[in-house]
Amino acid sequence: MHPEIHLSLHHARTAELRAQAEAHHLAAHAKPPHGLRTRLGWTLVEVGLRLATPKPVLAPSPSS
Repeated sequence: MHPEIHLSLHHARTAELRAQAEAHHLAAHAKPPHGLRTRLGWTLVEVGLRLATPKPVLAPSPSS
C-alpha cells in the first residue's frame, strides 16, 4: 500500500472517530437529570412490592 493511501485512510478514520466522540459528548450532556425520576421509580417499586406481599397471618392466641 502506498504511504499516501495509508495516510489518507488514517485521516478518514480519525475524522470518523472524532465525529462519533462529538456525537456521544453531545448526547451525554443532552440527557435530563435522573434524580427525581429515579427516586420516584424506586418508590413506586417499593409500593408495588408492599401491595403484592401478603400480610402475615397471626396465629390465634390459645384460650386458657
